[in-house]
Amino acid sequence: MEGHTLDPPLKNYDDLDQLHFPQISVDYDATDRVLELTNETLGDLLTVRLRTEWWWSLGMTWALVNLCGLAQVMYDMFDYPDELHRLMAFLRDGHLAKLDFLEQNGLLSLDNDGTCVGSGGFGWTHELPQPDFDDHVRTCDMWGFGETQETVGVSPQMFAEFVFPYQLPILERFGLNCYGCCEPLDKRWHIVQQIPNLCRVSVSPWADRARMAEMLGDRYIYSMKPRPTDLAMDGFDEARIRAELREALRVTRDCRVEVIMKDNHTIRNDPQRVIRWVQIAREEAEAL
Repeated sequence: MEGHTLDPPLKNYDDLDQLHFPQISVDYDATDRVLELTNETLGDLLTVRLRTEWWWSLGMTWALVNLCGLAQVMYDMFDYPDELHRLMAFLRDGHLAKLDFLEQNGLLSLDNDGTCVGSGGFGWTHELPQPDFDDHVRTCDMWGFGETQETVGVSPQMFAEFVFPYQLPILERFGLNCYGCCEPLDKRWHIVQQIPNLCRVSVSPWADRARMAEMLGDRYIYSMKPRPTDLAMDGFDEARIRAELREALRVTRDCRVEVIMKDNHTIRNDPQRVIRWVQIAREEAEAL
């Protein structure tokens, strides 16, 4: 067995002044050639559209961990809080500058359709784009998404101090917002609910589902994420899967629920597991 450890590039906060925002460049000629080739190849079968995707999450803590290392970030919340705040402010400003550039240069695409948004789910909505939309896509015409799986081990108080205030100015720019991925949000909900235009909330397998159902009610999309291990274990226990889905749907019956099976790194070479799992989920949903 071979072990690995991250050698972070930012080893000392004295080096903060050496950081700079990424510079974005677009090869428009190459883009046009690929679009033309795609139209020539598939245009008589499919509608070819030029779409862009510039981010998955705008949560910033993945970038933070890649700069400093996860353990060091945890230590720095105690040992170097002022410096960590300064770094988070830099990451926030860098993300905002990126959004400015993309918006000003017409490089954004609408996602109010079958586009995957947040940590799962479709972007279908009549609330986007904004009423004054003139074919120039702005962030306010789109879904935003933030999460911070890397800080799952810190307290709600530290999340509120070191992470959320820097995510908020980014998410404020979007017309609708998603929040959360694998991190449980039941202990952070009183903070997360401050996000404007929050619509979709991830409820991971590690969250208290009943408590989240009570807090979300029918005011948000309850984005339920069942355990992917159901499809990855040696055996496929239909009875247990059915019982767990039935209970989860029972406690969320007054919510606006979507059920998203994701993060399936293996299905034991058995695609029928996926088909059967979907059948079970549909049967239990229809039986309510």
